[in-house]
Amino acid sequence: MAVASVCFLMSFWIKLLYPIAWILTLTIGVLFIVDLLLLYRFKNAVKGRRILPEKFSNSDENPVPITLSNNYPFKTHIDIIDELPIQFQKRDFSYKTILEPNETHNFTYDVRPVERGEYYFGNLNIYASSILRIVKRKYQFQNRQMVAVYPSFIQMQKYDFLAIGNHLTEIGLKKIRRIGHTTEFEQIKDYVVGDDIRTVNWKATAKRAQLMVNQYQDEKSQPIYSIIDTGRVMKMPFNGLKLLDYAINSTLAFSNVALKKHDKVGMVTFSKTIETFLPAIHKLTYLNRILETLFNINTQFSDSDYGLLYAQVKRKITHRSLLLLYTNFEHISALKRQLPYLQALSKKHMLVVILFENTELDTLITTDAQDLQTIYHKTIAEKFAFEKRLMVKELQKHGIQSILTSPEELTINTINKYLEIKARGLL
Repeated sequence: MAVASVCFLMSFWIKLLYPIAWILTLTIGVLFIVDLLLLYRFKNAVKGRRILPEKFSNSDENPVPITLSNNYPFKTHIDIIDELPIQFQKRDFSYKTILEPNETHNFTYDVRPVERGEYYFGNLNIYASSILRIVKRKYQFQNRQMVAVYPSFIQMQKYDFLAIGNHLTEIGLKKIRRIGHTTEFEQIKDYVVGDDIRTVNWKATAKRAQLMVNQYQDEKSQPIYSIIDTGRVMKMPFNGLKLLDYAINSTLAFSNVALKKHDKVGMVTFSKTIETFLPAIHKLTYLNRILETLFNINTQFSDSDYGLLYAQVKRKITHRSLLLLYTNFEHISALKRQLPYLQALSKKHMLVVILFENTELDTLITTDAQDLQTIYHKTIAEKFAFEKRLMVKELQKHGIQSILTSPEELTINTINKYLEIKARGLL
């Protein structure tokens, strides 16, 4: 009896719901067709454009503007999926917005590359839907666009502005009081109160029968070379950027400042061989050649030959120059093996060895040791940090200038050292 009652109730509800299901299905079908007609009856109803520059700046935030326009006569929901270059390893880029009829919308997102090279963007995919949100129409624009990632020209422009504006102290670059006089003669002029009496030109004074003094100017057109070690020691990454790329960005920014200071700039890259040699030239357009050369530099997985570097410098750099050597030594023994070549370079040139602090060790050093393993790790980290300071002392003992810097502060500290050397007349 109970089973018969259940079957009766089920058949009753089925008969009751059957027409309702048909009505719902029919309604959805009609809405689907209406939505389909709304979206596909208009040709090129949505337009999109990705605006890419010719080049990106490595390690900086680079803006990518996108322009959208809605030509539908109704409010449209827009979903954007941009196919970013494989180097970014980002496959979930999405942007959503709602556009009014005949509205144009602009937005910008940022990308931060950490490797130089060619970056290929895929399709700009735009999905449009009406207020019904049943059907989405897909639009595709700008398949496969290429952008070259160059060394950080944004950083270069930043320090160029600060140098011209004389605001280097605002970012930690200090002014050094000049010691003594430079020797580059400019002109003979009449003596005025306040001129240094030691600069009186007695021959000119006798001829003119009035006091005449020599006027000097800062020494200009001094040759300065950035020497970049491209061996395996420069492969180590910090914040996604290799030490080599930090050195490349610093070289570009520093070369620009040195050219603005009327000095000659050149560049050498080496590992087992001398890969690049650009002679020191004072010409602002020369910066473009330096930029293109830096773009093609890659890290080698071999030990660098400092003997070969010394022989090349001795043969090709005949005038006393400022040599900024970007390299890295993790052990004092590695430095001592190359020390004879560094001493030989410093005898004829003004050599500055630039070393990198391992900032990853700071966390270990400042961590409170709670167990034996942590104590062991902290001790090893402190040993490595101490050896870096020991390297600086070792270089100073042999009369070699040095910079020990974190990778992020490399450019600031390099320009600071250059200004110090210029101000003290050491070159």
